[in-house]
Amino acid sequence: MSDRVFIDKQTPSVFKALTATATEIRSRAREIGLDIILLELVNVRASQLNACTFCLDRHTHLALEAGETAQRLAVLPGWRDTDLFTSREQAALELTEAVTLVAQQRPDDHTYARVRSTLNDDEVSLVTWAAITINAFNRVSLMSRHAVRPRGGTADGPQD
Repeated sequence: MSDRVFIDKQTPSVFKALTATATEIRSRAREIGLDIILLELVNVRASQLNACTFCLDRHTHLALEAGETAQRLAVLPGWRDTDLFTSREQAALELTEAVTLVAQQRPDDHTYARVRSTLNDDEVSLVTWAAITINAFNRVSLMSRHAVRPRGGTADGPQD
């Protein structure tokens, strides 16, 4: 048993506000035609970089439900080395990495210009907000040590 405080349960009003932010991002994305799969790629990639297993499990599942392929999710850490992602997805992933890794390296003007040459201002704004929000959720889950629970099948994992 963990001795961590589940901050989402301890201060539910704050967690509710964070969840409302994520809901508003999805709503606005639908309004401007930003694909849900692109948003889930943002969520999965940030969660990979933060090693947040709880959010990885959740958003990988949501991405698959939205129509994402297992192959693209499997190669997502190496997205720069494959042609499986569109230029819009690549721009969103580059922006996501810049937001997630901002403490290690500030985004340079060249990176930002490359992103803006592909995504319009509304899309840049929403992808940035999506990356900021999933990073916050990652930190909630990491600090609270939210556990990943098995989804169907056996708890022992795949059988050979």
